[in-house]
Amino acid sequence: MTKPSSLAALLLSSALVSVPALAQETQPQPDESIDISAPGVSASDEVIVVQGRYIPEPIRATPEVVSVLSAAEIARTGEGDIAGALQRVTGLSLVGGRFVYVRGLGERYSLALLNGLPLPSPEPLRRVVPLDIFPTDVIASSVVQKSYSANYPGEFGGGVINLTTAAIPEESFLKIGGSLSGDSETTFQRGYTYYGSDTDWTGFDDGSRNVPANLKAAMNSGNLLVVGPNFSLDTMKGLTASLLNAPTTVVQGNNDIPLNGSVDISGGLSFDIGSDRFGIIAAFGWDNSWETRGGLQQQTIGLSANSEGEDVIRPDSNFRFLSTENRIVVHGLLGLGYEFGEHKLRWTNLYIRDTSKEARIQDGVDEINVGSDRLNKSYTNWFERQLIDTQFVGEFKFKDVAFDVRGTYANTQREAPYERAFSYRYDEEVGDFINDLRTGGQSATISFSDLSEDVWAGSANVSWKLPTERSITLTAGYAYSDTTRTSTRRDFAFLPEASLGLAVAQQRPDYLLSDYNIYTYDIVLTDRSGAAGVAKYDAGLEVHGGYLQAEIELMEFLNASIGVRYEDAKQFVNAIDLFGTGGAAGLSTNLANDYFLPAATITWNFAEDMQLRIAASKTIARPQFRELAPQQYFDTESDRTFIGNAYLTDSKLLNFEARYEWYMGRNERVSLAGFYKKIDKPIEAIATQQGQTFFTTFANAPEAQLYGAELEVQKYFALSDWLPGKFFETRDLLIATNYTYTKSKIKVGAGDTTIPTDTAGVPIAASLVFNDGAKLTGQSDHIVNVQIGFEDSEGLSQQTLMLTYASNRISNRFSYQGTPIDFIEEPGLRLDFVARQGFTVAGKELEVKFEARNLTGENYEEFQQYNGTRVDRNTYDIGRSFSLGLSAKF
Repeated sequence: MTKPSSLAALLLSSALVSVPALAQETQPQPDESIDISAPGVSASDEVIVVQGRYIPEPIRATPEVVSVLSAAEIARTGEGDIAGALQRVTGLSLVGGRFVYVRGLGERYSLALLNGLPLPSPEPLRRVVPLDIFPTDVIASSVVQKSYSANYPGEFGGGVINLTTAAIPEESFLKIGGSLSGDSETTFQRGYTYYGSDTDWTGFDDGSRNVPANLKAAMNSGNLLVVGPNFSLDTMKGLTASLLNAPTTVVQGNNDIPLNGSVDISGGLSFDIGSDRFGIIAAFGWDNSWETRGGLQQQTIGLSANSEGEDVIRPDSNFRFLSTENRIVVHGLLGLGYEFGEHKLRWTNLYIRDTSKEARIQDGVDEINVGSDRLNKSYTNWFERQLIDTQFVGEFKFKDVAFDVRGTYANTQREAPYERAFSYRYDEEVGDFINDLRTGGQSATISFSDLSEDVWAGSANVSWKLPTERSITLTAGYAYSDTTRTSTRRDFAFLPEASLGLAVAQQRPDYLLSDYNIYTYDIVLTDRSGAAGVAKYDAGLEVHGGYLQAEIELMEFLNASIGVRYEDAKQFVNAIDLFGTGGAAGLSTNLANDYFLPAATITWNFAEDMQLRIAASKTIARPQFRELAPQQYFDTESDRTFIGNAYLTDSKLLNFEARYEWYMGRNERVSLAGFYKKIDKPIEAIATQQGQTFFTTFANAPEAQLYGAELEVQKYFALSDWLPGKFFETRDLLIATNYTYTKSKIKVGAGDTTIPTDTAGVPIAASLVFNDGAKLTGQSDHIVNVQIGFEDSEGLSQQTLMLTYASNRISNRFSYQGTPIDFIEEPGLRLDFVARQGFTVAGKELEVKFEARNLTGENYEEFQQYNGTRVDRNTYDIGRSFSLGLSAKF
């Protein structure tokens, strides 16, 4: 069997880069090429010859347990972003449409890299980058490695997701495409919007939402914005009147929400310079989509007795809501590559801007805080997420020695100007909704938040193939990363100095906060930032890592990858007291830890098309910034408030895995794996109640165990064997299915303790927060993916049915007086259909793509249930969506 060495296999067929064929009949097609590069891996290692026949399966040749999503497989799914495409991979599930969970472990246990380098996150709630911001057309391939190896960072729980961008094209090309889409709950249906600015459709505000200069200066003064010694009443009224009013406050009904639209342009040039090769890849895309959600948002304060005296739960807060989100994604990619001899240089630049404009109205009662009076709440939001990333990778080969260097700078930003909220209470005597801005259920607020995160990272790796009879390759490497974040959030309420008259309180939001009312009734901004937690925090994580790794042929057909990584990390979250009130005292965190992290994988090729792997490793998971930061953050999507816990510590993991693999033919395989993980001090999301307010926060559980099994089958069947006729001569039937069973449990002993947010750092019994035997949050017992497709082996013609199922999982842990009433999310069963058809017009290659999503009509459901009763925390209809696209390649 002609088989690449394990290092060479990691770059077996770099995306869009030609690799010499080992045998003509096994040459991969360009759109099937993949790149599963990692730090310390060179593309030019030589091949060795052993007994058997060559099967071009990179997932077989690699020394670790991996799953690969190639360019062809990404295209087959038809997904617009890489998060959606990754949910088809064995053991992966998509949560919230944005974050990928590996084997039921939350996004905190998944490491995302771009070309082997770290990325910052634009999310205030996470350090992990949301993968839905990566359009599929800028990603050439994606690899999920599930067994740890020392060349990767030590924060490795469920697995590492390595995204690879395109490099040098096979030949020069230009591709232009566009699509139109809609869904049954949104398109041409009733929804909400608000004006905002003239250029909102581009994803860029025209400056209307900029904080007024006088208000910005006041916010930066170091003083709370309240009427007092620092700001006079007249000054505060002037600051309040300077805000953009009607365009950001008035929610407008729209009975005809438009279609979604997208445009994508990509191109590449390649040149031969003597024996060298130079290439350029560029891509640009714009996507404008709408989504309307309508359903229930309820809360319960805990157990209560029904008429029979049984403990039940009931909705103490009960709202119906309707929201419409307009999401605009703009992205650009510029990559340059140069190959000379056996050396490669790559410079990649990526820009992604993801903007969300939302208008929402809630109507219902809040008995927890207000009583039985009906409330009407309106919200307008504008969220800007932006990623700028530049990377340089150099790979060099000198006979038996390979050397590579990698470096990156990346910045993410998230700005949320003018987060507005209004709450009106229905007055039975008046017969109308009123808002006096003062009493229960009647309010107007505005928030400004800004997050910026920078990552500087670099690595250098050298590998040496020893001149020994048995294949031995030694690799050593060093990696450095420095992540820094600054997050600021300022919350304000509009309060009148005296009571408003009834005629004023009945006015709609823009009239209520008009300049006339501000100056006549002394309505002023009042800073609530101090009362809402810490208004600003700085955070950072600096990691030095070094590793040694050996890949050894122990004996014929028995190979081992053994390594150890040393990591030294310093992490901090500093709460900043903007106003000198002392409110930040005791809310900062400093963690300094170092670890030796060993890893080993043994592969036994006991048959020419079968092998067995056994892997063991030790890894870690550090608290994310948002989990440590004491800053409150209201998430409009889940309708809950998050706050961090400064007393969290690192989690430590022991990982074990065994995997059987059978490769029947090209792109055909069967694999069966079993895995076990022990997690010391896992960090869990928990819901807490302080007075009448609910928060989602975090705490270290004492221990958790997770185990399970994975089964994957992929097989092609030639239709010509079953059906006569020329039409079926080149057509194949694809059956690709995978199933993951996962079981987890938290272990709580009599002497175990934990430190929640409300004990001022004093440990309490863990049994008061966690229940022994409870599942980890985010873990589904069952995950199933099935693809049934028809493909033409001689041209582009694909028709694929895709079924996805994930069983219920805990989204948030909640206990009422020791009784667990956890929040449950029901992902359910989804059926999608994607058809791609290529044809030629005037010598140009064209492709038509049709997509039908969620044909089962699965809704989103998050709820609590107890003793036959149920409270819907967040439940809404998703609808069925349809898309039609056309692209042309020149």
